[in-house]
Amino acid sequence: MFTIRQICKKDNLSLSEVIRKVLIEIGVPKRGTAFSDLEVDFMFEAYNKKRSIYYVVENDGKIYGGAGISHLNEADYNICELQKMYFLPSIRGKGLGNQMIEKCLDFALDNKFKYCYIETLPYMKAAQKLYLKKGFSYIEGPIGNTGHTSCNVWLLKKLK
Repeated sequence: MFTIRQICKKDNLSLSEVIRKVLIEIGVPKRGTAFSDLEVDFMFEAYNKKRSIYYVVENDGKIYGGAGISHLNEADYNICELQKMYFLPSIRGKGLGNQMIEKCLDFALDNKFKYCYIETLPYMKAAQKLYLKKGFSYIEGPIGNTGHTSCNVWLLKKLK
């Protein structure tokens, strides 16, 4: 049984391994993407701040993926970003991405965010399909400053 729960400090190493494994599997550039983010090794600390949260998917003590919400860097106070949503291939297609986004958006609403932003890559079609299903729409260009210069697909959702 898979559980979605808030990240703990003990999850850092396992989660960083999952994130890097998925990024390599999907062939993301090593620069200008989450691959080069220093926080990947310290996800608990990175999200242990006001208006931020990171959730992991766990089964039997093993981490299979995760996603987080945080204020979008260098953006309006009301804009958050869905960040670092990655799952190992073995759990894809089981509805966990949908559940994860719901959990993240509920947190965003509880923390008074009005918009949620996402950046991705053009070939991440399955992720884009899920984002569109969840009410995100494509926008013309980036907002804020994620440092992910290789990500050139941008989406935004107005939260209710």
